[in-house]
Amino acid sequence: MAMKPIRDNDTDSQEQLREDLRQLSGTIEELMHATADDSRENVARLRERAEAKLVETRERLSASGERVRHQAQDSMECADQYVRSNPWKSVGYGAAMGVVVGLILGRS
Repeated sequence: MAMKPIRDNDTDSQEQLREDLRQLSGTIEELMHATADDSRENVARLRERAEAKLVETRERLSASGERVRHQAQDSMECADQYVRSNPWKSVGYGAAMGVVVGLILGRS
């Protein structure tokens, strides 16, 4: 269970991508509902393609979310395992962090 560092830029860009895809998904759904009554063959073909792409995008987002959840769970398990095998070090690190945060907040 090797922990991989999470980079803030990657996390921000992934979250932005998810939001963009959610908005795109909503827009495509609105388009499909708005054009449901149109009987032209061209629009029907476009609707089918858009619907297929929407399903594919949702599946990818779901898989990506599942992967991120598993990574977070692995990271939590690594941290838990470290704390259980090094309890006094963990207490010391926690105390040191508390002192640093206290000093920083004390200066503000």
